[in-house]
Amino acid sequence: MASRPVIQQQNRGEAAVVPGAIKQKNMAVERKNRRALGDIGNVVTVRGVEGKPLPQVSRPVTRSFCAQLLANAQNNKVNEGTIVVDGVLRDKRGLTRKPVQKKAATKPKPQPEEIIEISPDTNEVSDKEKPVINKEKPEEKSSKKKGPTLSSTLTARSKAACGLSNKPKVPQIVDIDAADVDNHLAVVEYVEEIYKFYKSIENEGRAQYYMDSQPEINEKMRAILIDWLVQVHHKFELSPETLYLTINILDRYLASKTTLRKELQLLGIGAMLIASKYEEIWAPEVDELVNIADRTYSNNQVLAMEKRILGELEWNLTVPTPYMFLVRFIKASMTDSVVENMSYFLAELGMMNYATLMYCPSMIAASAVYAARCSVTKGPVWNETLKLHTGFSEPQLMDCAKLLVTFHSMAAGEKLRGIYRKYSSSERGAVALLPPAKSLLAHLATN
Repeated sequence: MASRPVIQQQNRGEAAVVPGAIKQKNMAVERKNRRALGDIGNVVTVRGVEGKPLPQVSRPVTRSFCAQLLANAQNNKVNEGTIVVDGVLRDKRGLTRKPVQKKAATKPKPQPEEIIEISPDTNEVSDKEKPVINKEKPEEKSSKKKGPTLSSTLTARSKAACGLSNKPKVPQIVDIDAADVDNHLAVVEYVEEIYKFYKSIENEGRAQYYMDSQPEINEKMRAILIDWLVQVHHKFELSPETLYLTINILDRYLASKTTLRKELQLLGIGAMLIASKYEEIWAPEVDELVNIADRTYSNNQVLAMEKRILGELEWNLTVPTPYMFLVRFIKASMTDSVVENMSYFLAELGMMNYATLMYCPSMIAASAVYAARCSVTKGPVWNETLKLHTGFSEPQLMDCAKLLVTFHSMAAGEKLRGIYRKYSSSERGAVALLPPAKSLLAHLATN
């Protein structure tokens, strides 16, 4: 076999003696470089400038730091004659080149790191070489957030120009039945359905104008009879439902049947007897009603009139009266006893006057509450809660409310003072002595 030429290793800095030695030397350097790149993390003996081996010192270096050094070496231009040993840039003389620092990148959440060995010439990154991140103080950061932006400023100016910034808030509707959830008599579960039914049939159970069909009876006679019935009702201490049902029965009978003048009081007694039997637990006896009428009529006449009335009305006594709506509307008003007594006072004045027959019972009740609130200057006079439960807006109630306030202003000078005296007592808050609603009277004066 041909013997392989042996080439002696030349010292650094000496000229080559054998031809082809330079080529052999370059190939050895390339193999050494490939070995250095493939043995990252291993202990490699590196010689210094004078050819002496450097002391081997093992330093713990994290894997992430080694990856950063490799990235720096690969992304930057390497000068001619430099080599990479154990992840560190070195020139031919073995001097370490300082790696170029890259901008700090956001690091993922640190995980348990493995400690590996690297050559002793690897330098740890000092505090000065670590990337500096500009951190704002919390106070400065909060102050920047609080400052108005251009978009918010332009939006605010646009709203102000359109009048949207001064738009009033929508008032909330109060649940007036919230306090009566545990009261079984309040029937909170279906009270709204009850009043919807009352509103749907209220026009069927009320009388229309009928004086043109009564040759012997006029409006004044009717007012005298009702004023007397109010005093009888107060004398027997009957319930308010009885009084309103009595007037309803009286008007419905007069609207369908011609009545003589001498029987008008008898008709009133018979109507109160029927209403008392329907509403009261202990109704007055027939003889008591005859006595209070100075025995103008006998017991048999009262019973005969009672039979005639029930036959004419076909025993239909379950009708919504203004009192049924008053109870609900006063509750929705959520005011004191002054407004409550004033509402009843105005409603009874309206029932006594024939002109109010043109209005339905719910309208009379709502107008009484509205006029009462105007009389005691309760603000706001009409709110969304009252509008919801009454079903009427303020302009719709204006005409009827003005009429009731007119009756109030004339009550003190009228001859028929039964209702006025009733509500002048301290038991009723003496609301009849209060001045009528000036705002509604001013509207009447201008009109």
